[in-house]
Amino acid sequence: MLGPYKDVLSRPGALRFSAAGTLARLPMSMVGIGIVLMVQSLYGSYGLAGRVSAVYIVAQAVCSPQLARLVDRHGQARIMRPAVGVAAVGLVGLVTAAVLSAPEAVLYVAAAVTGAAIGSFGSLVRARWSFLLGDDERRIHTAYSLESALDELVFVIGPVAATLLATGVTPSAGLVVPLVAMVIGGYWFCSLRATEPPVAPADAPRPRGSVLRNPAMLVLMLVFVAMGSIFGANDVSTVAFADEAGQKSLAGPVLAVFAAGSLLSGLLYGTRHWKRPLHQRFANGTVALAAGVTLFFFVHSLPVLSAVMFVTGFAIAPTLINGNGMVQQLVAPERLTEGLTWVGTSLGVGVSVGSSIAGAQIDAHGSHGGFRVAMVSAAVAVIAVLAGYRTLRGRHDGHVHDAIEPESPSATGGAAVAAAELAECVEHDRTRPQPDPDRPAGPA
Repeated sequence: MLGPYKDVLSRPGALRFSAAGTLARLPMSMVGIGIVLMVQSLYGSYGLAGRVSAVYIVAQAVCSPQLARLVDRHGQARIMRPAVGVAAVGLVGLVTAAVLSAPEAVLYVAAAVTGAAIGSFGSLVRARWSFLLGDDERRIHTAYSLESALDELVFVIGPVAATLLATGVTPSAGLVVPLVAMVIGGYWFCSLRATEPPVAPADAPRPRGSVLRNPAMLVLMLVFVAMGSIFGANDVSTVAFADEAGQKSLAGPVLAVFAAGSLLSGLLYGTRHWKRPLHQRFANGTVALAAGVTLFFFVHSLPVLSAVMFVTGFAIAPTLINGNGMVQQLVAPERLTEGLTWVGTSLGVGVSVGSSIAGAQIDAHGSHGGFRVAMVSAAVAVIAVLAGYRTLRGRHDGHVHDAIEPESPSATGGAAVAAAELAECVEHDRTRPQPDPDRPAGPA
């Protein structure tokens, strides 16, 4: 099973930049929940905690694509070295302000500075894989699957560590580990120049416009926003659910179980090369994730919640892998970091929206008010992927850059096409002969 992963990691420098990138993106699973735990403990409000976390993530969502554009133009190390330093200063300021019971406005400013400079190391790592592996789609699929699995590993470790530190040491301790990881991992990653994608010459022609002019990118981003809202609402709601059960320290482990399901599915998914088009796999994964999330609202014990989350987590990594794979097909190679960052930050925008709304709902109605927000977000994700299905289907083959579709399909038309094609896939799977398990899989 691990053969494809050993193959890509054996490439010169691959293991080092993948390891450094994993360490550098540990904050993505710890800072959000760390802020919630710290602010709620010190200020006594889930609403305020959700708002501060939302400011951090919105700042990251707004500024990360701009950092990515600068990276594409000037190089990863040149841009990210000073950015990591600024983010570290902002995070230290946020912790200090909270410990000193500073006014809310100070928390917002510090959170905004941190989010604005922290960037997206996941996008940087994937850009290195694309440079290292070229047009080898099989190996790129494996490498992207590996990175998605490592993302989930980060989400297995991060929430547990943040929760244990914040509840067992001091409320601010959950932000110390991501601060150290960001500095060490970020500067280590930037020092690995041999695998850094080259910068196009200054006089080389550059694509005009924005990657956002591609309608398929807009559909992807909308679905990622909705998925992010699921994750954001779920994080805050799980903390509140565990608190209501008198076992707040178990919130991190429960969230880790959610990520563990995704980690396992991501590793398994990357060992096989799939014939079905990316847009179909992406739509199927979105629907499966939404179906699982709706069950959270009806759970009334931590063990049952953990079990449901573990199974639902199996839909996360494959869906994110397919979404990132579609970005690679939709944007020009010299804009890949920017494209990947846009979908990554769309996920972040969703997390901020979900956590903020869920925080307010939890203050008013308890943890199940927050899970209700996750259910609504799941419905939005399904509606978005079905309404935009025709656009995704028409744009997934080859690079389509900076184009505006002259006439966008209607939402109802896209949903009808999606429903018919997904039903056709199910029927085809039921009626076709089963393949020989010993026969090698065809190309992805």
